[in-house]
Amino acid sequence: MMMDWNAYRDQVNAAVKGMSAANPDLVRAYAGLSHANAKSTHIDAKTRELIALAVAVSLRCDGCINAHTDAAINAGASKEEIVDALGVSIMVNAGAAMVYSARTIDAYDTKISDRA
Repeated sequence: MMMDWNAYRDQVNAAVKGMSAANPDLVRAYAGLSHANAKSTHIDAKTRELIALAVAVSLRCDGCINAHTDAAINAGASKEEIVDALGVSIMVNAGAAMVYSARTIDAYDTKISDRA
């Protein structure tokens, strides 16, 4: 079953509102990071949102996927551009799995040699 992204957004927003009531400085600090990043003039909004989507997938953050998909569409990103950005995420995550696989083999080799 596919997610109801609008209902999920509302659920996340309600939870964040509750967090803000308990600790307004925490939510304000996050908002400050978001606003500071949006003011950057070195990359455009569409590129920023494509990067955000690739990172969101890597972090497995549904709330991030939800928010940044809307922002990417609003910034003019096409489905094909989003797919290409997600392809980068897939490639980097596969690379990370390869590196950690090599670390696992190193751990194995070390443990075997320690037993000898």
